[in-house]
Amino acid sequence: MSSNRPAFHLAIPVDDLGKARDFYGGVLGFPEGRSDTAWVDWNVHGHQVVTHVVPGHKPTAGHNPVDGHAVPVPHFGLILPVDGFHELAERLRAAGTEFVIEPYQRFAGEPGEQWTMFLLDPAGNALEFKAFADESQIFAK
Repeated sequence: MSSNRPAFHLAIPVDDLGKARDFYGGVLGFPEGRSDTAWVDWNVHGHQVVTHVVPGHKPTAGHNPVDGHAVPVPHFGLILPVDGFHELAERLRAAGTEFVIEPYQRFAGEPGEQWTMFLLDPAGNALEFKAFADESQIFAK
């Protein structure tokens, strides 16, 4: 990874590697790394996300109220540049993605103002993608 930020590693359960490949590689456009019959590594902008087959896995997400929306918990995702956020939102719409929370701008005019969207992968894992016009506001109070 060429950034001065450390890379993270996250392993998530899926029930079908073919669907995971279609979604993470095809829809989201993440390059595939190493793989085996029961897992696939994904290059998520320099971070390693691994989809592991767990037969019969059914994710159970709770929800937490944020800005008037029921945010699924747990979830993971990326903080993108604003243009990249909108490009991804359009790619997801074109792919027929059903959003848990449609792309919108939250905390308008407040610290941490951001664009955000929530969706589920084919295995039911929740993802959030967001963008800050000013990345110095990521941890603003």
